[in-house]
Amino acid sequence: MIAIIDCGIGNVQSVKNALDCLGVESVITSSASNIGAADRVVLPGVGAFGAMMEALREKGLIEVLKDYLSSGKPFLGICLGMQALFETSEESPGVSGLGVLKGSVQKFNLGKVPQMGWNTILPCPPSLLAKGYGYFANSYYVVPADPAIVTATSEYGCSFACTVESGSITAVQFHPEKSGDYGLQFLERWLLC
Repeated sequence: MIAIIDCGIGNVQSVKNALDCLGVESVITSSASNIGAADRVVLPGVGAFGAMMEALREKGLIEVLKDYLSSGKPFLGICLGMQALFETSEESPGVSGLGVLKGSVQKFNLGKVPQMGWNTILPCPPSLLAKGYGYFANSYYVVPADPAIVTATSEYGCSFACTVESGSITAVQFHPEKSGDYGLQFLERWLLC
């Protein structure tokens, strides 16, 4: 079973709809036991870094997530769910992220923010992605301490990491659930890894 974490910040139903379209069973949940027992976990998120971390804390999911992330089972972070994996964010000074990936989250200094719309994704093989267009909605981007985990980049005033992979952890800044066939193809590949 795939657990889609509902911490009150994100488009969880859109993610479920995309997985339903692929014929995959999933459940939207904020239950620690459901998350711990899941075969795969998806953490979507839209909004502010600090608000997401507070919501995860209030629901008692920080330790559950850290335990799951160290289990070796497949995990997918989407948008803010990607950013939450890192240590800190300029968006919420003093608020710690999950810290399972080393690095920070920084604000775009050029261009109109938030970035809203379609943007080119350039994979850095090996990657679960092909070159294509994904739908983005973000003002911030991750800066991993280890550039080797970056598996695709995009451009918005600067080149930035739009996907990372580390062990069983995959995270994307774009929204596969809103990226049409391109996003569904990515989700299919993730389901096979």
